[in-house]
Amino acid sequence: MQSGGERRASFDVAVVGAGIVGLAAARELIQRHPSLAFAVLEKEQEPAHHQSGHNSGVIHSGIYYTPGSLKAKLCVQGAALCYKYCDQKGIPYKQCGKLIVAVEHDEIPRLKALYERGLQNNVPGLKLIGPKEIQEKEPFCRGLMALDSPYTGIVDYKQVAQSYARDFQEAGGTILTDFEVTNMEMAKESSPESEDGLKYPVIVRSKKGEEISCGHILTCAGLHSDRLSEISGCSPEPRIVPFRGDYLVLKPEKSYLVKGNIYPVPNPRFPFLGFHFTPRMDGSIWLGPNAVLAFKREGYKLLDFSPGDFLDAVTYSGLWKLVLRNVSYGLGELYRAFSLSAQVRQLQKFIPEVTTNDVLR
Repeated sequence: MQSGGERRASFDVAVVGAGIVGLAAARELIQRHPSLAFAVLEKEQEPAHHQSGHNSGVIHSGIYYTPGSLKAKLCVQGAALCYKYCDQKGIPYKQCGKLIVAVEHDEIPRLKALYERGLQNNVPGLKLIGPKEIQEKEPFCRGLMALDSPYTGIVDYKQVAQSYARDFQEAGGTILTDFEVTNMEMAKESSPESEDGLKYPVIVRSKKGEEISCGHILTCAGLHSDRLSEISGCSPEPRIVPFRGDYLVLKPEKSYLVKGNIYPVPNPRFPFLGFHFTPRMDGSIWLGPNAVLAFKREGYKLLDFSPGDFLDAVTYSGLWKLVLRNVSYGLGELYRAFSLSAQVRQLQKFIPEVTTNDVLR
């Protein structure tokens, strides 16, 4: 990685954002067009510092999405490509599987519908199993029926993103860190180094006043996508409203209670998947999340606060539409955010042995 220099560098294509999306895009583009000059611009000192390094690490298999949709196609193909890439690069992962478990009779029709959807999406290895088979896979889990997805896995996506960054640089790409894009505009006239008119017409400026020029720009700015869209002259809608996944963790001596991912049957009336059990590559087991409005876009702790981000969120009509559609669910999430016992009760529906003494915030 290198910091942005004083002189203005020129690139055929600049990608803003060294998260997993920006790096994957830059890596693919430089492999397709090796004769062009590429740069990735990143405001932090390292890649994958935000969402790509702050997620549950699940390699989803593609069950939930509408058959025929791009989400469904990309998730199924993406999971296969992710495993293949990890094998090629020696990145550790675990194909620990997932059970989506029905604990109430009225969840069974929704579970069967999910199974049909997964089959239509060509998710490999799916099957519906009963209580006995649930206990064979997850000895401490109880349920009436479960959808078994053996192809679901876990990985450290920060490692994947860092590997993409190495691939990009080895192919001749430049990563400029500590380069926070605050402005971009079209050049008024041809720059001195360009012999064929405006070859690099886009001028990109950083917060520190550094500049680069490029022919094309691609913004993959994650939590700041709307702001970068506005800076580039496009619409800021829809706005980013930050929600934080508040997790508990199972005490290490209790990690034997969970082998793979255990998920509830999602309720289509609510926008979140609900409480689940997520094994991590470091051996820990995450429990949750409780989805709460974050008061800062890059706020990963309970008390992180940014006046600008907070104001942006609460003045956005889209947030209030979401809130008003889900008042009871939102109040439940808020209550659980402060009540450990309320969160544990959600977990006990699946693993009755879990107690408040077994978990840490």
